[in-house]
Amino acid sequence: MESSDINGMSSEANGVFVSSYLHSLDTKKRLTIPSDWRELAGVPKRLFVLPGVNVKCLCVYPAREMTRRMERLRNLSIADEKGRQLARTLASRSDLVPWDSQGRIRIKDDLLAFAGITSQAMLVGTFDGFEVWDPERWQQLAQAMDQDGLGEAARYVGF
Repeated sequence: MESSDINGMSSEANGVFVSSYLHSLDTKKRLTIPSDWRELAGVPKRLFVLPGVNVKCLCVYPAREMTRRMERLRNLSIADEKGRQLARTLASRSDLVPWDSQGRIRIKDDLLAFAGITSQAMLVGTFDGFEVWDPERWQQLAQAMDQDGLGEAARYVGF
């Protein structure tokens, strides 16, 4: 049965990334993306991989979400130094990766090192994309977010 949102559109049509998966990197340091997430990413069959801004993880977005996020950067004034610094830093540290016929991506070594990912990775849905975490770091973060903290965060964003 296909799930629907409040507008009657399926979560698949909206590209909603949910759940979490523990995957191992293979000997060539490739990471398998779950098949349902590859379907959500759509075309082109590539993903944008960015270093986390406030946390040591990797943020992964399909092209449609990255296009939406880049609109704000495109509208920055050339004189907006903080915005331009963010754009140049993120762009220079990010990568655009295709997946192969097996659904694997190869993330650059410096991005893997940034997130502390060596042999295993926790893939965590964030609705608009997903994050890739070192499993131990993810476990620490998940334990730190108790029910009260989750409620406070939901109120903060008006969820």
